Amino acid sequence: MGIEVVPALGRYEDAALVVGTQKPGAGACWCQSYRDARLSNTERPEALRRQCADEPGPGVLVYVDDEVAGWCSVAPRSSYRRLMRSRTIPLLDDTRDPWSVVCFVVRAGFRRRGLMHVLLAGAVEHAAAHGAEVVEGYPVETGGTRVDVVSGYVGTVELFEAAGFHRASRTTAHSGHRERWLVRRELTGAAPG
Repeated sequence: MGIEVVPALGRYEDAALVVGTQKPGAGACWCQSYRDARLSNTERPEALRRQCADEPGPGVLVYVDDEVAGWCSVAPRSSYRRLMRSRTIPLLDDTRDPWSVVCFVVRAGFRRRGLMHVLLAGAVEHAAAHGAEVVEGYPVETGGTRVDVVSGYVGTVELFEAAGFHRASRTTAHSGHRERWLVRRELTGAAPG
């Protein structure tokens, strides 16, 4: 099985296949909820198209045997309007712009293969390649229990800790009634990956 993670730059159609909807006008995030929730359902596909056309792109995609299998949204925190205005997820350091991992989507048929780990590693590499000094995420605390797909879109603390992140701050945010943490990984002076 060949697995590859690549930036979504120039790959709008594949990104749309993972995070969009195939039914015109149907509600879908299109990975815009954190970027600009004011956008209507009809405006979101074009916003994603523009983001996929501009450096550094809105995230990374994972391919399994050349078929797009998943997505991870990763970009500078300042590009996520909702995060910059958040009252539940703190901004720890205003002297640098951390890169934020805000969501994961793995397509049905590709789940339970460890692709979120692969996506997170690719997201960190992508951020490092674009000069990020720190990457952060906002995953749920599982308490050792299984997380449903809807609540788990933000990842789990265990996923991030396995990738070298540490718990930096509690938040007052929740996903699926589960507490979320702000986790960080410093990249300065460290090799990506």
